Amino acid sequence: MFDTHAHLNATQFEEDREAVIQRALDEGVTHIVVVGFDRETIKGAMELAEQYDFIYACVGWHPVDAIDMTDEDLDWIEELAAHPKVVALGEMGLDYHWDKSPADVQKEVFRRQIRLAKKVKLPIVIHNREATQDVVDILKEEEAHEVGGIMHCYSGSIEVARQCMDMNFYISFGGPVTFKNAKKVKEVAAEIPMDRLLIETDCPYLSPHPLRGKRNEPSYVKYVAETLSELKDLPLEDIIEKTSDNAFRIFNMNR
Repeated sequence: MFDTHAHLNATQFEEDREAVIQRALDEGVTHIVVVGFDRETIKGAMELAEQYDFIYACVGWHPVDAIDMTDEDLDWIEELAAHPKVVALGEMGLDYHWDKSPADVQKEVFRRQIRLAKKVKLPIVIHNREATQDVVDILKEEEAHEVGGIMHCYSGSIEVARQCMDMNFYISFGGPVTFKNAKKVKEVAAEIPMDRLLIETDCPYLSPHPLRGKRNEPSYVKYVAETLSELKDLPLEDIIEKTSDNAFRIFNMNR
């Protein structure tokens, strides 16, 4: 299994990170992309990617913290983009749920990161919270289809998913697709073509059923794969193989 979005660099894993990583391997997780989204977490993602062969890094600036990003930070991200273990830029996007960073600042930081991704030829990982139309508009205006990427922890409509897939984006599902009351997310997941489907944990957040409320970790990505197997009426092995193939493709990694 390929966990395409994890935050093993989070403080929640400080005391038992090695054991968490070992559990992931024991459960059949073969690759993990650790996402850094500010100065501290980017450093942590890079350290883990350099320490473990099967861990890779995604580096960028989170929209909630957009107001904190400096020109020097963006230059640093550009430098890191040349590292062989950095496979994408992000997570980037828009988040209108929190009010730390004004919308106009978020949009500008989002646009600058898309332009950087096109310059360094890396895919992008999108964070979207309560900002769907603006996210889609900016992706179109900045011609993000040139690099493509991932709609991370997708919770939107099938119509928006199709617009994103038309722009060379993959649709990734995490713990919420396993929730018993997540009817809409389940319906959308069932509609996503197999060649555009990804799985993730977003750990330590969004633990899947039956572990809701507990700290999430990469080994739990199996619950996401199992749910997609049920929704698509396909063998679990098919879901694992196809989502892994898709991850290798979007991250431009050799299997």
